Amino acid sequence: MTVTDRVSADLAADAARARGDVIAALDLPGSHAAAFPLPGSGATWRLWTSLAVLGSVDLTVARAVEPHLDALAILAEARAAGHGGEGADDDGARWGVFAAEGPGSRLVADESTDPTTLGGRKPWCSLAGSLDRALVTAWCGDDTRRLYAVRLGAANGVALEEGAWVARGLPLVPSGPVSFTASVAHPVGPPGWYLERSGFAWGGMGVAAIWWGGAVGVARRLREQLGRREPDQVGLMHLGAVDATLHAASTVLEHAATSVDTGDADGPAGAALALRVRRVVALSVEEVLGRVGHALGPGPLALEEEHAGRVADLQLYVRQEHAERDAAVLGRQVLSHSAEGPDAEVLW
Repeated sequence: MTVTDRVSADLAADAARARGDVIAALDLPGSHAAAFPLPGSGATWRLWTSLAVLGSVDLTVARAVEPHLDALAILAEARAAGHGGEGADDDGARWGVFAAEGPGSRLVADESTDPTTLGGRKPWCSLAGSLDRALVTAWCGDDTRRLYAVRLGAANGVALEEGAWVARGLPLVPSGPVSFTASVAHPVGPPGWYLERSGFAWGGMGVAAIWWGGAVGVARRLREQLGRREPDQVGLMHLGAVDATLHAASTVLEHAATSVDTGDADGPAGAALALRVRRVVALSVEEVLGRVGHALGPGPLALEEEHAGRVADLQLYVRQEHAERDAAVLGRQVLSHSAEGPDAEVLW
């Protein structure tokens, strides 16, 4: 990915200056509004290109910015559907999205109170100590979740569990569990809306654009190495394969962005497309990591802080794609569509 347009070039320069500073990273969307249009607004590829630019510069910056942008997109989608509600205004706050579930953790909403309160433990709460607000999913019934807007901080009964984040990748983006105690929350959308809306799939593909950008950043180190001297056939083979797999990933992402803007990635079609896109990009990332590692050997991983950090960050980040489990979900969808008969919409 070569940055040639002015919007991307300016964003890349400021992202480089924000390295190591998540607050500066979170401020980038405010100073680069043209780089981050809402998904589905007709410029989704511009948005995903900008996310990829951040990923190619620094995955810590990208990992901080992405959920903030996702929260703003969710709030816009909620307002468009008439679900904005109290507490869902963005007013310049730094936002996150806490929607993961995990064993031994359950966050419960008590909607019998006015206002609603949350109680329990939520895993995977990225940068909870650096944000003002978050959109948080909580159980409002035995098998039903709902999205809530919550002010973060001790004043609202929100407490980080210190020391839980021991990752070597993305060490500046702690994503440990958070405890909620009678925390005031405001519903955003009806029960189930967060997962059922089309934007859920769009956001997942936006994350894949960052993985692609992260792979570009790793691949640049290989190109740089081979440019220092006359490369052998093995080095050229790895470089060519890396170029091809990055091209495949970018082509899939660009096609998906067009589908989002034309309305072809709404509902179940969007959910299936997101699984395909994330699978293709994740496999491309893994191939890039493998080939660059084989071509460069242990030296850069052991002696170059920037490259070693990029690799560790990307290895962790791409695991948001659930590998074989997501592939199995996609396979189930393929069989389900095939069983609907010859007129069912299938790709092959």
